Amino acid sequence: MLTSSGGSKQPSANICIVGGGKMGSALAGGILRSGVVSPEQLAIVESMSDRREVLTTLFPAEVLITGDIVSLERSVDSVILAVKPADIESACRGIAALDPLPSRMLSIVAGITIDRLQSSLRVDIPVIRSMPNTPALVGAGVSALAPSSKCTEEDILWAERILGAVGATVRLEEEYLDAVTGLSGSGPAYIFLVAEALVEGGVLVGLDRATAGTLVANTILGAARLWLETGEDPAALRAQVTSPGGTTAAGLSVLEQRAIRAAFQDAVQKATLRSRELGH
Repeated sequence: MLTSSGGSKQPSANICIVGGGKMGSALAGGILRSGVVSPEQLAIVESMSDRREVLTTLFPAEVLITGDIVSLERSVDSVILAVKPADIESACRGIAALDPLPSRMLSIVAGITIDRLQSSLRVDIPVIRSMPNTPALVGAGVSALAPSSKCTEEDILWAERILGAVGATVRLEEEYLDAVTGLSGSGPAYIFLVAEALVEGGVLVGLDRATAGTLVANTILGAARLWLETGEDPAALRAQVTSPGGTTAAGLSVLEQRAIRAAFQDAVQKATLRSRELGH
């Protein structure tokens, strides 16, 4: 079931985020703002020194920022894995070396299956795999999560609190995560392509680029809010805007003639297939 909770205010034990890139730091900011953890309960492991310098400017001094997970001077209850796919093996080795072992791990690494994560860890830690999307950077993302068979309901609720701090969440079986990647994971790029095209259309009919950009951005935002807040089917909402013989009908006829609907469907299918290929 899709929810849009901003996360719980309940305190949590120490959390370590392995990978301080954009998505890792977005999660860090979200869970701090929502009160899932306090600054002194959060550690971020980032191997790149220049990125660590940036992180120190983004977060309170109480947040522990280090380049090596082995050097952590505090116990870790839960781990969030946010590294690049190529760094999975080394990151998992570091996590497995922690003493005591963390009680759970949430991975937001695209395309890496639960089986591969558990094989890389080589220790018995419950794993939750997730696919967030980039609007999480501004707290407006949507994340699908899939728990391993070792996860308890408490583990899953913990992951939902973490991901809920940066947007909505949906709980699925792992077999559907490639489809999520093809739809909502890649989806912001599809929307930005639409935005680019609409802005160019506005320029072609005489608007300056800045004005066209403002109109397009707010049209996309408003349309999304209208859909979410009314709960109506998008086909019904489209029909409400489309008067017979009117301007919208004229524009939509061009999109239908160019098979835009089929193109988006094919894009989601192609991206889903590519996600499956990368995961094996």
